[in-house]
Amino acid sequence: MSESFVVCNVAEDLVEKLRKFCFHKETNNAAIIMKIDKDKRLVVLDEELEGISPDELKDELPERQPRFIVYSYKYQLDDGRVSYPLCFIFSSPVGCKPEQQMMYAGSENKLVQTAELTKVFEIRNTEDLTEEWLREKFGFFH
Repeated sequence: MSESFVVCNVAEDLVEKLRKFCFHKETNNAAIIMKIDKDKRLVVLDEELEGISPDELKDELPERQPRFIVYSYKYQLDDGRVSYPLCFIFSSPVGCKPEQQMMYAGSENKLVQTAELTKVFEIRNTEDLTEEWLREKFGFFH
């Protein structure tokens, strides 16, 4: 197997942080951004953000490096009710190094299973991460 293709494990402290995040009771948007530590072959915390809109979130993402995001989004239903669905977003921008893309793609399923998420989306361009895009994606589930 190629040295550049490695399925990475999830750092233990990140597993705990993801568990707590899934049950947080905040009423605002929040995100955990994760990256791969190539040397340790681990998915690790990059940044934790509170009160962040989809547009602000996209500004936090690197344009040429992949990232994993778990995002809690305040979603207003057509009948006025509010829900806070969690989703997993794999940002894999065009122009990333192929070995980076392979490491991230090979680690995605393990991370999704670890976080126990069912709403999984992918973006190839950080500019695609907008309120409209997210509402359209979540609309499919409601």
